[in-house]
Amino acid sequence: MGLTKQYLRVGQSTRNRLFGVAPLSRGPSLREDRTPLQMLVSEQGTISHGRLAVVVLGILALTLGILMSTLPWVDWLILKQLRLWNGTLSYYYWRQPGVVRLTKVFVFNMTNVDGFLNHGQKPKLDEIGPFVYREDMEKVNIKFHENGTVSFQHNKILRFVPDLSVRRDSKLIIPNIPLLTLTSKSASLPHIMRIALSMGLKTLYRGQEFTSVTADELLFGYEEQLINLAHRFYPRGKRPPAKMGLLIGRNTSIMNDVETIYTGHTDMKDFGLLAKLNGLDHLPYWDSEPCNSIKASEGSFFPPRETTKEDVVHIYDKDICRIWPFKYRYDMEKNGINVGYYTLDENTFTSGDKYADNKCFCPGRQECPPDGIQDISPCQFDAPIYTSLPHYYGVDNPEITDVVEGLNPNKEKHEPYIKLQQKLGVPLEVLIRIQLNLKVTQSNLSPTKKFPSMYFPIMWVEEGAEELPDYLIRWIYLSTTLSPWLVPICSYGIIAFGALMILSIFFRAYRKVVFTRDNIERGKRKILRRGSSFFVNGQHRLLIIRDSYTLLQNQPEIAETSLIPDPEIS
Repeated sequence: MGLTKQYLRVGQSTRNRLFGVAPLSRGPSLREDRTPLQMLVSEQGTISHGRLAVVVLGILALTLGILMSTLPWVDWLILKQLRLWNGTLSYYYWRQPGVVRLTKVFVFNMTNVDGFLNHGQKPKLDEIGPFVYREDMEKVNIKFHENGTVSFQHNKILRFVPDLSVRRDSKLIIPNIPLLTLTSKSASLPHIMRIALSMGLKTLYRGQEFTSVTADELLFGYEEQLINLAHRFYPRGKRPPAKMGLLIGRNTSIMNDVETIYTGHTDMKDFGLLAKLNGLDHLPYWDSEPCNSIKASEGSFFPPRETTKEDVVHIYDKDICRIWPFKYRYDMEKNGINVGYYTLDENTFTSGDKYADNKCFCPGRQECPPDGIQDISPCQFDAPIYTSLPHYYGVDNPEITDVVEGLNPNKEKHEPYIKLQQKLGVPLEVLIRIQLNLKVTQSNLSPTKKFPSMYFPIMWVEEGAEELPDYLIRWIYLSTTLSPWLVPICSYGIIAFGALMILSIFFRAYRKVVFTRDNIERGKRKILRRGSSFFVNGQHRLLIIRDSYTLLQNQPEIAETSLIPDPEIS
């Protein structure tokens, strides 16, 4: 038994030498008692500040990229600059826009006065214009309120632009508006008063159904006897200006109206809309809603469509005493920016007899004006002024369109529109077009009894801005066009950058741990041992095993478990 154990030990040592098997060793272990993070940022047991900085930077970049891709941080920055508050970009634009805002006036010149009054001819009108005025405007007396509103007044000055206009000193023949206003209203007077009025007017106005004025006089005032009398004797509140002028209230240093609008801090659904007008929450010209509503923009900003989910926006126009509904039609591009194209709602000028929402524009009447015409006399000192689109565009009524000659309605020239950036609610282009008409009611009073009943076009106006300042265009482009694809690229780029930094440190650490000098040498020896284990002293390993096994079979006293005898023992 002892001999057998001895042969086993001798056989084991012989096998080790023949097959190149290294003895087991209790040397240093490859596993170190360190955390994964310590293994990443340390080198030979000491902290590598360079690796630590890269890992920290990679984690920060990864976190930042994930946050940028999940949180609406861009929308937050946009809204911060969009809401009205002292110091925001929108505030500076709103307070003093710096846009080229033009008011273009086209006057209908009467060319056949004698033929019209004495020979039954239709009025032949010749459009003269444009007379172009640049509007310099800023908001003054600005005061912010705690309820998310701001009040202000407009400071407007209209300056004539001769390079874009026809001669402003040209004389134009137009109806005598004060005279025809008075005679049209005389039908309701007692007979004795009509006789006295007729005698007085015959003395003051001998053959003056029409008057000759320049464009400046028509717009900003000229001396007129009836207007002067009305200014002196009419009660306060209904008293007209001292001069006759259709736009006389617009060319003043500070307008009387005090407007209050929402700043967007409480709810973006109300952003830019009127909250109060001269302290009132409704228009005083009309008795009921929706005609007296002031829920409309004053023209600078509109509630974003993404917030309201509505296809109609409203704008307030002081000259026509009402708000106008503009309806979304389609998307288009302006200056590389996606905008919505809005035009007037189809029912804006529909007769109140057909469209119930417009019935309040003709209070106390059995019949409302026909389609395409609206009475604005309540805000024009009760003068029978009616509005329509220029050249009666969109009016399909021969009793209105066929009683005069010289009108040529055209969609491109006469349709009002708004090009609105719907995400921000900022208009990139606005053109409001409106025509003023005088409704004449035939009277038996001698000065005007030859003038038949009709709607007589006086002039039409186009006002608005077609271009915004460059700085605002760049900001809108960045906010709405560039950021939707630039932000994801940046976010995912930062995520990829952070991940690559961390992975690079991981692979470097892995290489340092696995590919050490000892491991490489140990691997080389193992490869060499595996490559040489089939040959021992020039003989094939299998042959040696076979011969050794035969030898052991011939020696019964040696245990079979010793495959290769030790030559020294034998």
